[in-house]
Amino acid sequence: MPSTSTGTRLRRAVPRLSAAALAAVLALSGCAGGTEIESGGEEDRFISGDGSATVFEAGEREPAPDVDGTTFEGDDLALSDYEGQILVLNVWASWCGPCRAEQPVLDEVHTEYEGLGVDFLGVNIKDNETAARAYAENKGVAYPSLHDQPGEIPQAFRETVPPRAIPSTLILDPNGDIAARVIGPTTYGQLTELLNPLVVEFDLGDPEERPRVAEEESGDYGDGDSESAEASEDTEDGAEADAEGSAEDDG
Repeated sequence: MPSTSTGTRLRRAVPRLSAAALAAVLALSGCAGGTEIESGGEEDRFISGDGSATVFEAGEREPAPDVDGTTFEGDDLALSDYEGQILVLNVWASWCGPCRAEQPVLDEVHTEYEGLGVDFLGVNIKDNETAARAYAENKGVAYPSLHDQPGEIPQAFRETVPPRAIPSTLILDPNGDIAARVIGPTTYGQLTELLNPLVVEFDLGDPEERPRVAEEESGDYGDGDSESAEASEDTEDGAEADAEGSAEDDG
């Protein structure tokens, strides 16, 4: 059986519903592990999951469908292109608040794990391409995204993740099998905990030795201060030497 972990859930006041309406809400939200429903600004409503994660052990993994699509840059990509690598497949939209909130997490983990056989691919659904492209450029997203306005790729994964759950994240192992899923926004701790066992399982390196973005950013700041201090010292030394030379000339 797959193991499941669930993030913190917010309690909300729920108005009384008729039996038919309640059944419809449960059918829509229960499968995603969350209860929030938000409009995508298009023709449908989408489920905002609670960030629950499910891990599929090696003997329980199902092969991912070999879907393909076109990136914002016009490149054709298929999931089979990532064979031999761990792939983090993230479904997002520019109008999705939780998607925007988790973007820094995805960027940080992508940077830290790119040397460990882990790659990222976004799937942009139910979105205006111009708005989606601007989002990716403004955020400086370093990995590609497929523009899937109809949402056909999530439909292909409907046995694993509800197609209207956004954001959602799937992790595929190097064999192309589904190793984990997150329904809702993920966190740094959650995503790294899902990736670390896979990196070890497929002998792709030691995740504990990966570079830490937060530490490097802190270190860069320190290095900058050090370089500034050294430059200041050089300037002061030069000024002192000039002063000494001037005094000797006067003498």
